[in-house]
Amino acid sequence: MPPLHLATFECDVTPPEGHPLCGGWITPVRGVDDPLKALGVVLLGGAKPVVLCAVDWTGVRNEAFRIWRKALADAAHTTPEHVSLHTVHPHNTPFADVEAQKMIAEAKAPISLDLKYYDECVRRSCGALKAALVRAVKFTHVGTGAAEVKEVASNRRVLGDDGKVKFTRTSATKSKEARDAAEGLIDPKLRTLSFWDGDTALAALHFYACHPMSYYGDGRVSADFCGLARQKRRDETKVFQVYFNGCGGNVTAGKYNDGSKENRAVLRDRVHAGMVAAWKDTKKTEVKGFAWRFEPVSLPPRKEPSFGEAESKKALADEKATAAKRNNAAYQLAWLKRKDTPIEVNCLDFGGAVLNLFLPGEAFVEYQLAAQKMRADAVVNVAAYGDDGPGYIPTAKAYLEGGYEPTVALAGPESEGVLLAAVRKLLKTEGKEKK
Repeated sequence: MPPLHLATFECDVTPPEGHPLCGGWITPVRGVDDPLKALGVVLLGGAKPVVLCAVDWTGVRNEAFRIWRKALADAAHTTPEHVSLHTVHPHNTPFADVEAQKMIAEAKAPISLDLKYYDECVRRSCGALKAALVRAVKFTHVGTGAAEVKEVASNRRVLGDDGKVKFTRTSATKSKEARDAAEGLIDPKLRTLSFWDGDTALAALHFYACHPMSYYGDGRVSADFCGLARQKRRDETKVFQVYFNGCGGNVTAGKYNDGSKENRAVLRDRVHAGMVAAWKDTKKTEVKGFAWRFEPVSLPPRKEPSFGEAESKKALADEKATAAKRNNAAYQLAWLKRKDTPIEVNCLDFGGAVLNLFLPGEAFVEYQLAAQKMRADAVVNVAAYGDDGPGYIPTAKAYLEGGYEPTVALAGPESEGVLLAAVRKLLKTEGKEKK
């Protein structure tokens, strides 16, 4: 086996003044509180190079995802299926769907994405990756650690006695009833995968499931509390850090966040404390190689007429409709247009004992918990917010419970079975799944 090497790369992807934020649904850029970054690692020494990258944007969908992924693959001399591209999902950031923006421009609707700026971010990240390859360093061990993050995450779907969603606990919540309600179903642990050359730490990848917004909509660009925790950890350790948002589609900080500006630092410090504790919990394992597996999935589109082509085209063309409604219709059309192009679900496997699962969209936390249960004999780290074409990926049950997410999810309830089947295959669960 050839020696294993690791390259780390980063570039700035902060939008310019006036650029739309969150797809044009909120106030555009008026200032920058902290810069946005694309951060990634390249693993060398396997059958093909593997690229893992996280971008401080709201989402990257469909054609925008495929363009960026292929560009990173070309830069790393690998194939697109060996690149896992994700977003952290703060909302005072750009949302990229190239195909949707072309439709938006044709309909003369409010802009969602500056395509020249998007292209520049792709070029910049590829340049950073290429430059990093010549600085790749040997790694001999991986480390894994986990710790509870206290008073950050809470499930935003609070159910009533009838089993239906009683109310949605948004990222910032002032309601006493919502704040007093139980945390609900979450994964309280932040997990860290680290790379080492002997006793020298090279990089740390963090995985935690929660919408990463303290407040947004004021036009002030920010990677918000998860990005700020990542940067704080890097500043104090000088070790390269990447943050991946787990299956946080139905998880927010709403129970512990009233939206006040000073609370952003409080949430940052709680996530940072989890990073510190996970690092202290780290157990290192010598590795001689790694396996990369990917499985294409086709998530079925919604069947309701309101999600169909005719209704979406009508909404996009409606000059009296809000920017959010028109641009969301373009996202729906872009999703329908790519329905024959599958999404890859990926797994990075270190000897069957350390499994790292990379999922699309805003998957519900149930998917993360299910994956961990499938391989209770191994460490299972989960990232979501890969190709965001489908948007939310609720459980089948959630469509019956009601609530916000099923009203905007672009893939249907059959998606749960499709996605879990792919996860079982990637995790090699036969004979290992916990009943």
